[in-house]
Amino acid sequence: MTNHENPRGHERHRLDRQIEETVHDPYKERHKPPEPAVCPSCGVVFEHGRWQWKAKPASAQEHPCPACRRVKDEYPAGYVSLEGDFLKEHRDELLHLVRNEEKRAKEEHPLERIIDIRQDGDKTLVTTTELHLARRIGDALHHAYQGNLEIKYSPDEYLVRVYWSR
Repeated sequence: MTNHENPRGHERHRLDRQIEETVHDPYKERHKPPEPAVCPSCGVVFEHGRWQWKAKPASAQEHPCPACRRVKDEYPAGYVSLEGDFLKEHRDELLHLVRNEEKRAKEEHPLERIIDIRQDGDKTLVTTTELHLARRIGDALHHAYQGNLEIKYSPDEYLVRVYWSR
């Protein structure tokens, strides 16, 4: 008997399939900006359907990019929390790795940026414009320094919280 058949030979169909709802990202633009466009804050260019680092075309119109809008509004999509005794002793080294991950990600994906890095007592909080960068930072810390890594995606909004400690 196959997975799709019951003992009577009739195919079984799932009638209770759930419809996945899309996660709402308030910074995802509903319409593409006019091409070419340039962000007046950071200089990233929207052309051929995507944001990219390149020289500003002469005919480009100004249009703020989603990353600059998130930074201005202080509305992160990712939170990376670092804590533990290892952080106290190696904070500069860890933050150097965090900045290098941002640099690598930003070269290929201009909208992936760090919004802020704040020291809060024994913890350091890194906020990012995109989920992917926060996840990438957590993975890089875990790969380089092991420790404990926990990643929690919000089911209702475009948000991830990454916790790393050692």
